[in-house]
Amino acid sequence: MTHQTRLPLSVLLLLFAGLGVSLAKAEELPKAAAEPTVVQTAHFQEVLAGDAPNSLSELRALERRVQEVAKKVIPCTVGVSVGGAQGSGVIVTEDGYVMTAGHVIGEPNRQATITLPSGKKVKAITLGADRSIDSGLLKITTPGKYEHLKVDHSNELRDGQWVLVTGHPGGYLKDRLPVLRLGRVLASYEDVVATDCVLVGGDSGGPLLDMDGDVVGINSRIGNRITANMHVPSDAYSENWTRLTDGEVWGKLPGTRPVLGVRCDKDKKAPIVIEVTPNSPAERSGVEVGDRIIRFNGRQTNSFDDLKLLVDQTSPGDQVDVVVQRGERTLTLNDVLIKDAREIGG
Repeated sequence: MTHQTRLPLSVLLLLFAGLGVSLAKAEELPKAAAEPTVVQTAHFQEVLAGDAPNSLSELRALERRVQEVAKKVIPCTVGVSVGGAQGSGVIVTEDGYVMTAGHVIGEPNRQATITLPSGKKVKAITLGADRSIDSGLLKITTPGKYEHLKVDHSNELRDGQWVLVTGHPGGYLKDRLPVLRLGRVLASYEDVVATDCVLVGGDSGGPLLDMDGDVVGINSRIGNRITANMHVPSDAYSENWTRLTDGEVWGKLPGTRPVLGVRCDKDKKAPIVIEVTPNSPAERSGVEVGDRIIRFNGRQTNSFDDLKLLVDQTSPGDQVDVVVQRGERTLTLNDVLIKDAREIGG
């Protein structure tokens, strides 16, 4: 019997850390065919039946899958420049619709430049955006037929699922292809997907991809930690496609830093409060040191990262319910008014 050593996830991510760089340095990435080969997932799922590869052979299987997906997605990942600001995007239709983040495009009817992986620049115009979740859309106006990716259903994502992100970290650089990074889904909701895929400034608007190379989200915000970042779910685009293509803008802008005003013990898995910020929403609503926050705004919080993610999805002025466990009692704190960090000196 062959002995198999289980590889820690930290080791796996280190082994894959150079993948994006190696792709970026490639002299020429094979172009995706007009009808890209569909990579079957059955064998891949059998190999990766656990949370992580259990052996070097399984790790190599994952590496091969990433390389196959790279050939499909890199030609469709673009640089986006609007008013001097740079971000990323992904082409999702043959006639040149580009999904990106709302904060990348700003407002509708702005002139934009799309830089293809080949370095060719084409013109585009900004369309609609949902500011509350950071979705945005552009349309390439330079005539042509463009390589594009399928948009899949984000509601099928599951915690722990392997995913990829790509984009232009630090902004578009000549002679560097979009950089690909591997990670897993931490949490998936209707309005946000969280992953531990590394994001850098400039990646905003680039695609979150499943292991078939289909778009399941768009890079939105870098979290408080490098291993907890946020993406707009692809279903938010599919369900509001007409509003986006019509150039409609809706939803309120998220606050700079929405805060609840608690500090939790990072060494404990549960969000147990060890400090309450003076004059914060938490203090005003009656949160106390020692409370375990078990629900926030109708959603369960199993960890401090869960809590931070849910707080980040609110805006100053929102009123939410917070459920805490205090000793043997479970208390619901109603209409907690979220504030911006600047309002309490943050």
